[in-house]
Amino acid sequence: MGKTMKECRIWRTVLFLLNISSLAIDANIIGEHTLTDDERRKSFETERSVYSWTGPNALARSALVERQERLQYNCEEILRDRNPRNDDLNLESFRNILVDEQHELLYCYVPKVACTNWKRVLMVATGKWPGNDPMEIPADQAHSPGTFQRLSNYTLSEIERMLATYDKLIVVRHPLERLLSAYRNKLEAKHEKSSRYFQTRFGKKIIRRYRQNATAESLKNGDDVTFREFVQFVTDDSSNETRNEHWKPIYELCEPCLVNYNLVSKYESLVEDATEVLERMGVESVSFPTKPANSEPTAKKLDKYYSTLTYKQLRKLADLYKLDLRLFDYSLEDVLGFSLASYRYPGFIYVNVLCGRSIDKDFMGCALSRIVILTE
Repeated sequence: MGKTMKECRIWRTVLFLLNISSLAIDANIIGEHTLTDDERRKSFETERSVYSWTGPNALARSALVERQERLQYNCEEILRDRNPRNDDLNLESFRNILVDEQHELLYCYVPKVACTNWKRVLMVATGKWPGNDPMEIPADQAHSPGTFQRLSNYTLSEIERMLATYDKLIVVRHPLERLLSAYRNKLEAKHEKSSRYFQTRFGKKIIRRYRQNATAESLKNGDDVTFREFVQFVTDDSSNETRNEHWKPIYELCEPCLVNYNLVSKYESLVEDATEVLERMGVESVSFPTKPANSEPTAKKLDKYYSTLTYKQLRKLADLYKLDLRLFDYSLEDVLGFSLASYRYPGFIYVNVLCGRSIDKDFMGCALSRIVILTE
């Protein structure tokens, strides 16, 4: 399959030790834009700070470096197997990337991956909010279209310069966990402004399209969409209308194989990663918010919801998010507890220990972690 991740890391380390400035070579000339001496110096200093292994947050720093390497390695493998998407590239490809010129940072926001709090933090860091507590900022204000400049608003030459010299941050999450978070927050929640919008825009449509004998109340309100119906809608290939940014693959939102993200944060280590990123930016006026002690993680709900899906639905989800899973080092086993390849075999029956009964081969049953396989 080519060089391994270990070989890749060793080779990059050797190159770095021999000549650290070589890390910025690819950034010196992008398109027709030649970097100035100041821009080259910024690129040099940027790469040097990534490889600093001292300090109280060294573990997070090390993780950021390894994720960047993994992303680059996987992108090389993916692009080797397919034609580059340059023909499809346009300014809209960068609409989810926010620009902080003050700290020379590009941040690709991904809905349902702490993007509200990251926007709040950047508002404080850039002086768009007078206080130091990001949680004082209303979510609506953080998401207001005029709060941040998008990379897509700049000229092509400006975009090339920023991509070559700015830090580039992306925060990722397991796609199945992110999908469930979107469902619970946007379609299952009751009597909330945000959920009412999604129930009106998507809920009614989902019920009308996928539910037989739907009641008049359900068709009117759209507020009782099941997770199984939602997944059926998300994986329906018949229309692009299913691709809302709250569940659209990160690969499509942030173009990680076109934008060389050097700061790859994960939802699982959100605060630790954010601390390192803010230190790198030179921001001391704000800290990233911690999760409330009484909040219930979506991860604890995974079994309840994903046990309602058919094998076919899980297979379609795996196909929809296959690049996110590969690029950011996630697997279906992280959520399901087993691989789909080992789930379904002809000639086997599936017995759910918790239910104490045989279940249909296309139905996941009551508890994913309690499924055993018996020969017929």
